[in-house]
Amino acid sequence: MQNYHEEEVIGKAYDARLMKRLLTYAKPYRWGMILAVLLLVFITLVDLAKPWLVRVAIDEYINSDSYIGWQPGSEPAPGIEVNGKILLPQGEVKDAAGGTKYEIISYEGNNYLVAAVINGKEYSVETQEGKVFFVSSGVRHQGELISKEENGVLRQSDTRALVRLAVFYLMSLSVGFAFNYAQVYLLHKTGQKIIFDMRHRIFSHIQNLSMRFFDTNPVGRLITRVTNDTETLNDLFTDVLVNLFKDFFMLFGIIIVMLRLNVRMALICIALLPLVSVATVIYRTKARDAYRLVRVRLARINATLQESISGMRVIQIFRREKKQFDEFDQINSEHFQASCGELKVFAVFRPFINSMYTIGLALLIWYGGGQVLRGAIEFGVLYAFIEYIKMFFEPINNLAERYNIMQAAMASSERIFQLLDTESEIENVPEPVQADIQGGIEFRNVWFAYNPGEWVLRDVSFTVEKGETVAFVGATGAGKTTIISLISRLYDIQQGQILVDGIDIRDIDLDYLRTSVAVVLQDVFMFTGTIADNIRLNNYEIDDQRIHQIAEAVDADKFISALPRKYESEVKERGATLSAGQRQLLAFARALAFDPRILVLDEATANIDTETEQIIQKAMRTISKDRTTLVVAHRLSTIQNADKIIVMHKGKIREMGSHQELLVQEGLYYKLYQLQYKDQELVASS
Repeated sequence: MQNYHEEEVIGKAYDARLMKRLLTYAKPYRWGMILAVLLLVFITLVDLAKPWLVRVAIDEYINSDSYIGWQPGSEPAPGIEVNGKILLPQGEVKDAAGGTKYEIISYEGNNYLVAAVINGKEYSVETQEGKVFFVSSGVRHQGELISKEENGVLRQSDTRALVRLAVFYLMSLSVGFAFNYAQVYLLHKTGQKIIFDMRHRIFSHIQNLSMRFFDTNPVGRLITRVTNDTETLNDLFTDVLVNLFKDFFMLFGIIIVMLRLNVRMALICIALLPLVSVATVIYRTKARDAYRLVRVRLARINATLQESISGMRVIQIFRREKKQFDEFDQINSEHFQASCGELKVFAVFRPFINSMYTIGLALLIWYGGGQVLRGAIEFGVLYAFIEYIKMFFEPINNLAERYNIMQAAMASSERIFQLLDTESEIENVPEPVQADIQGGIEFRNVWFAYNPGEWVLRDVSFTVEKGETVAFVGATGAGKTTIISLISRLYDIQQGQILVDGIDIRDIDLDYLRTSVAVVLQDVFMFTGTIADNIRLNNYEIDDQRIHQIAEAVDADKFISALPRKYESEVKERGATLSAGQRQLLAFARALAFDPRILVLDEATANIDTETEQIIQKAMRTISKDRTTLVVAHRLSTIQNADKIIVMHKGKIREMGSHQELLVQEGLYYKLYQLQYKDQELVASS
């Protein structure tokens, strides 16, 4: 059981060949993805602009305290009068000729106007007779106290500029939100469209595969392809392919901006990249092994759960709960240990990256703070670097996490394409013969094997005339069910010919052939839906009146009419709420609804009671008229009226004839009849 699910082994973390095939599914939506990438460019620019705007606010307006001043009576100039001087911010004065540079310095909660530019230089403060002096380079500069009212008037232009910056910052946040919303919605919708197409493609391909494929592939594996694996690819399209551009845009943009602000401080940040790169390579190797082990053991858990839940009836009947629990506990513990191993790898890498960020931040504060104190750079530049280095490590963390997604996606895509590359053994001929099937069947020297060399049918030849009822009997494994599977061309034979109305079935259109043959199996499969839906099977050309007529013909109408909602009654999964006999009657009605030319009953009366069997036999005599009917049965009493009985043994036809003819021969059929007759006598006597 577990071997079926040992399929989670991961190959390359990136395979260009697989990626090229994946991108073919994205090609119809390439413009949506291109637009998403372009939106990412704008989003990146908005993110990069935020610290820059704060730096401008700090350096050019909040800490802007250099002014040009004129004494009253000189050349008049617009400005603000403070302590008898007309002042304007230095940045607003184009021609400073004849003006005096002033600076505002804060000391003990007050602002002082100084006729010199000494801020950023080393200076000391002296007080004398209530006056404050600022000493720089041996020169004493008296500070003139500025009142709070004059200070407010003086900084009006800065205040207005800060308001403008705040509005612009708010606008950038709004624009960034709009771009992010549009990008996420567009990207995820595009990803869902791609996965929608892939699921259609996979399911359509699975429907066209031959029965041999389903004989060798468990259902759980195929369900995983259509659900889990495609969802993993959805993560690839929505979280990796496009957003990977954002990470690189952000890294590249941050480096450019930092170099623009201050080369030395930028180099301090960039110097950490080699260490981060080495750590990422080590993490990638370790994470790959740990991730692979987790996926394999998770598959074992899924396999065990599927088997245990499906077989819960048997587990409880034979009191196997403790044994199954111990088995699950062991597999669950192995998965827990593998998950802990994966966590250890991640628990080392993420703190290491955070440590690199902390080291980078400490270096910036140490070097950049000293530069601010020496007046070499503004405080706003240091603030911007602190924000940018924080943003710098986010894409690195994202790249590590997206590596896991890429790894899983490559594994899923490889399995999906392996399924899609599986060719059906049953193919339609390019130009099928235009046939009008009436029901004549002929096997000519047919040899067939499910596995090479293991012949199930050996040189089988027989003829069924139109409208005949032919029965196949024999021991288990004699090849009876195989014969009816070959008539519907669920498998292709290795040697010989199968003819319908004289035409090789390989030359007949496959859809037309199968719609002309209706099969009622021993194990009836019911779909979730209503009674009418299970008879109609989505063929809405069959109206309700026709369904009622068919149900009456097979005596299914009696139990259907007794249901609360009659033909609209709900059928649970696999028909769990119906008895075996009721399911068999519905299957019989389902077959007749399509008015086939060839009707095949494979042990159709094996699982029903005698009363229901008599009902079906009565219906069979009515509906078999003018229709070729093939019957596979163990109960010889159900086939005594057949036109021809074919006795199979070890893949060969041993006897052929009517019921009476075969009894006269006293061969295999006679022995089977005698054994079954004695069994019936024993049952009756008991």
